Formats: sequence, structure tokens, C-alpha cells
Amino acid sequence: MSVKERFLNYIRFDTQSDETTHTTPSTAKQKKLGAYLADECRAIGCDEVEMDPCGIVYAKINGDETKPAIGFLAHMDTATEISGADVQPQIIEQYDGRIIHLNETETLQIEGHIGETLITTDGNTLLGGDDKAGIAVIMEAASRLIDEQSPHGPIFLAFTVDEEIGEGTDHFDLKKFPAAYAYTVDGDRIDAVEYENFNAAQAVITIKGKSIHPGDAKGIMVNAGLLAAEFAGKLPADETPATTEGFEGFYHLLKIEGTCEQAQLVYIIRDHDTERFDERKKTMTSIVQQMNEKYDGRLTLEMHDQYHNMVRFMNGDLTSVERAKKAIQAEGLQPVSPPVRGGTDGAMLTEKGLICPNLGTGSYNHHGRYEYASVDEMEKLVRIVLRIMKEV
Repeated sequence: MSVKERFLNYIRFDTQSDETTHTTPSTAKQKKLGAYLADECRAIGCDEVEMDPCGIVYAKINGDETKPAIGFLAHMDTATEISGADVQPQIIEQYDGRIIHLNETETLQIEGHIGETLITTDGNTLLGGDDKAGIAVIMEAASRLIDEQSPHGPIFLAFTVDEEIGEGTDHFDLKKFPAAYAYTVDGDRIDAVEYENFNAAQAVITIKGKSIHPGDAKGIMVNAGLLAAEFAGKLPADETPATTEGFEGFYHLLKIEGTCEQAQLVYIIRDHDTERFDERKKTMTSIVQQMNEKYDGRLTLEMHDQYHNMVRFMNGDLTSVERAKKAIQAEGLQPVSPPVRGGTDGAMLTEKGLICPNLGTGSYNHHGRYEYASVDEMEKLVRIVLRIMKEV
């Protein structure tokens, strides 16, 4: 198969994760793709293939044990924001720069990619390039490596579950993945090797109101919905995802719901700088304390860290980064290392001791109906990954 065929196969699987189930994997349907990938790994000639009870797939390609073992990871689940079921891809050959009509109401304007083959959605679901494009690239590169029988060190592959809900490495077994360093293939632009990402936390604010008939409410009613709006208004309006870029952090209101009786806000907090990240968490705590003084303790805050900036844990070791940059340059591209305005499984693995920068996928506009992938870029990325595997 080609990388395009692999990708189109994988997006047929609905693998959306669900943070409310509190199971691993969070959705059983992720295991269907896991089982398929395990079979495919065996079919192309991988060694030591396994899908564990959590749905994580591990595989190895045996190689020269005197060379450093390296690993490649991608995640199987798709984002929670929009459905990944019944994806209907549209294939656009020789893209000419015109507006793409996804359906009768949704259009997509893309910069660049002129003359390339693109895969889009039909405007009703996400596409799944995050991270099935990454899976397709890894599988195609692994298949070619085995077929070529070129010299290389041991190669480890892994496909994780529940990355989109921050649990991709919760049950990852490093003993089954004894690489000297690894790469997640989970970004977008293919000239990038990323090793700085956000520090991340989630905050859930629950507000208890007091409901009574509005005709008798004076001096008695406490409207939790209005308190939720008041809380949101206390955070800086210019520190949201829509107003920041690069290394700038933000508060993102992920969800707000409520009635007069009870309301809840769910935030994610992000910042590259550790001190500023801590300040943001303190800001959330301070607002809750202030409002509790005003409203007799009606707010509760649950906050926990999700992942941290991987560069903190690399201790200056850029061996993996330089190896990737060398492969990118060999394909005629100038490597860049922009900050990741999010996180990857690699951030948590790096914190656990396995340095794991991030590569692109050739897919863009993730987590929404306007997602698309460039087949040409995916093919070039296959060659980049293959070069990394062989260190050529």
C-alpha cells in the first residue's frame, strides 16, 4: 500500500476518545484500530508485535544492536470536539488554489499546496489526520525499511490511545519500548522538529447556586449561571487562544454550562514559561477565593497539571533533534523548531526519561471539519522518517 491508501484505511475507523468514561481506553472502539494495526505490523514483517489490554500497540523491527535503538509513536484516538465517525474524504488532485466546496454550506480556502493531492472532509466530521496521518507515515516508512533490508539499528513502534484527553502515556510501558530516544509523529508542517511545548493544566470550577421562584427571589436567589459569567469575566480578555501566538500562554474556556441552581466551567491553562504557568494557576485560585468571600463559599476548584514543557527534561541533549534535522535537510527542506502550542505524548515520555521530540504529519487544521492532508507532504515525510530510521 501507499501512504495515501494506508491513511484512507485508518480514517474509516471511528476512534474518538471520551474523557468522561474513566476507562482505559476511554472508548472500546479504539481497540478496533489497534487490532488492525497489530495485524498490519505482523504482515509487513515487524517483530515482537503486541496490543496490550489498554489498547496500546507495540512493535519492533530488529536491527544492529550496536546502534542506538530509536522509536516512533503516533496516537490512534481523535479529538473530542467533533465526530470522527463515518468520515467521507474528498480527494482533490492537482490543487489549483481555488476555494474548496466541502458541501453545500461549508467551504475551505487553503494557502499553498498548489499542484498537490489533498484529502479533505465533506464538512460534517473531522478528517483524522491528527494522528492517523502520523500512523500512516510510520507504517509506510516501516514497511519500506523492512523491504529494503538496509542497515539500521533496532526500531521500536508504538500506537497509543487517549492522547487527545491527556492520557496517552498513563499506561505506556517503557520496558516494552527501550529506545535511546524517540519521535512522536503528531504535528503538521513536515519541515519541523519540535521540542518545546506548553506546560498544561486543567481547572474545573463548580458553582452552587440557590434557586427560588423569581417572584420571591429578592435577597434569596443566588444564580450560579450569573456567577459563572462573572468568573469568566475576571480573566484577561486578551489571554485566550484567539488572541495569542508563539510562546504566549492563555486561559481557554473549554466548556461552560449551568442553571440557576448549579454551574460549571472547564478551563485549560497553557504557558511555555514555568513561572508564568504557575502564576496562571495562582490566578485561578485567587479568583475562586475572592468570589467565595463574596458569595459565602459557593465555588469549588479542582485543578491538576496535565503535562510539562519537554525541554525542561532534555537537559540540553539535542541528539534526537539533530538527527531529525539532518533527515529534513536531506529532503531539501530547511528545518525549523517552532514552539508547540499544545502537547504530545512525547512531552510526557520526555518527563519520564525518554526524550521524544515531535515531527509533522502533512495534515493541517486539526480538531475540526476544515482539516485536510497533503498526500505529497505525507510522502515526503515518509522519506524523512525512513532517513531517520537509517540515519541517512
